[in-house]
Amino acid sequence: MPTSPPDKPFGTADPDLSRWAEKTFAPEDPVLAEIRERSVAAGLPAIAVGKMDGLHLEVLARLSRARKAVEIGTLGGYSGVCILRGMDEGVLHTFELSEKHAEVARESFRKAGVAERARVHVGPALRLLPEIEGEGPFDLCFIDADKTGYPAYLAWAEKNLKIGGVVIGDNAFGFGGVVRDVPGTDREGVLAIRKFNEELARSGRFRATMIPTSEGLAVGVRVR
Repeated sequence: MPTSPPDKPFGTADPDLSRWAEKTFAPEDPVLAEIRERSVAAGLPAIAVGKMDGLHLEVLARLSRARKAVEIGTLGGYSGVCILRGMDEGVLHTFELSEKHAEVARESFRKAGVAERARVHVGPALRLLPEIEGEGPFDLCFIDADKTGYPAYLAWAEKNLKIGGVVIGDNAFGFGGVVRDVPGTDREGVLAIRKFNEELARSGRFRATMIPTSEGLAVGVRVR
């Protein structure tokens, strides 16, 4: 699967509009910039959410009045900090396969002043998610992990989000692979992302849309 560029443009073909949006809305402050830089310096892949994507996550968390949130794919903690900033109180359960990544994220949460509200779980998400189900139903679930797992993560969200709860999936365009063959793209991952989008849009459990960021941010609200 192709990797995300370190500097992600906003979802517009006009670079001047991208620069204007970032200048106007100022999505990345020094705390977030430090997390991005420290994560890369620690050897983590430069695939954290984009600056505007992080702001989307904060705003969506505020809109949903999230108090109990789940993140699948912690990486260095950038997106988790954004989600927690949108939660005036409450807890984020975030799942990360790599202990190395999780350690970087713990430091990110500490430096951002949200460590007390971040629960970092290390290991395969599908194995660990059942351990928190007793704390549900949840208000928000952000999915940004292995692409082949997206349909299963969505199925978990369907069962464990409250009515009115929000599910968000990053990289929902499959790096362009959902509509054309892209050299170097993991076909299995692309097919999984396509299935994720179709289930989100057509299952009847969610009312969903696509925020046309450069990589696609799929958003659904559970309606039944």
